Amino acid sequence: MDFVVPMLRAARSSAACLLSAALMIAAPLARAADLSQLMTDAHVPGVSMALIRNGKMPVPVQAGVRNVTTATPVDADTVFASASLSKPVFAYIVLQLVDAGFFSLDAPLASLAPDVIVDDPRAAVITARHILSHTSGLPNWRGKNPLKTSIEPGERFSYSGEGFTWLQKAVEAATGERLEVLANRLVFRPLRMTRSSFVWQPVFDLNFADGHDGLGTPVSSKKGIVAQAAFSLQTTPADYARFMNAVLVGARLKPATARLWLTPQVRLRQRCYVCHAAELPEQDQRIAWGLGWGLEPDRGTFFHWGDNGRFKTFAIGSVKGRSALVIFTNGANGMAVIPDIVDRWMPGDRPVFRWLNY
Repeated sequence: MDFVVPMLRAARSSAACLLSAALMIAAPLARAADLSQLMTDAHVPGVSMALIRNGKMPVPVQAGVRNVTTATPVDADTVFASASLSKPVFAYIVLQLVDAGFFSLDAPLASLAPDVIVDDPRAAVITARHILSHTSGLPNWRGKNPLKTSIEPGERFSYSGEGFTWLQKAVEAATGERLEVLANRLVFRPLRMTRSSFVWQPVFDLNFADGHDGLGTPVSSKKGIVAQAAFSLQTTPADYARFMNAVLVGARLKPATARLWLTPQVRLRQRCYVCHAAELPEQDQRIAWGLGWGLEPDRGTFFHWGDNGRFKTFAIGSVKGRSALVIFTNGANGMAVIPDIVDRWMPGDRPVFRWLNY
């Protein structure tokens, strides 16, 4: 491990000139030295960002390395695991299909994919609206246990990746198309997201970021061959910013659907994201959830975060401000730097970071 920190510092120093120029364009993001220090302190090898201001297409900013062993710099085309930033992209697919009449937000999913949950009467009422707003009552991940509700659907927020897996099966059954096919047709091609996929593509082998543990040790990236709506999106911040721009303008959605996407469906009353324990104290978290996005209603912003262990990601946007910021990191400690970066671009109180409690 003695070699890791010096290599990180050397790689960040070599990228400082390019980064400094990019940050001048993207002001008021952190200066190169500030960002490098944040990364060094947190043992975060690489950061890649894209910024939209006033509806203008993304300004990319990168620092650090794809892998501390090779010391290859992160660049604008470096593909990262987006983790749960996959979920809003899938929600976008779902809402387009709702607009096209394939199914209703309030139709029971059991009518489309009846064999996912058995012997659970409460599950019969779960809908796409429940899944997208994380009010299904399902666990985040069930492990080896049978999939069952532990909360009455619609009762309160509790984050559920399993819900998105069920909704994916229902969508594929309703359309007769696999998720990756739908994503290409409804998102990636029309938005010109040329380095994005829910399954690993051979072209990614030329330029991708490896994840790193909390000490900065690299771990080889998983190259998934099965699309998973909840977590498998591989992409770049610039590509994801194109998606964010579509959110800002409501592209490819009916106007009412675009508004509904970012309309609170549930207000969060507990400081947890997996909230199955009824005895948890209740207090307004100043967070709500729409249909695939977290919301800061008092701030007029929408957000989502991603965490698959060795990658931490974050996206936040403001429709009124026609602005958005996407941040990808390839280190387990990425959330140690993300709030500071957001604060430099969007200063002020951010309820989301208190609620996430990293």
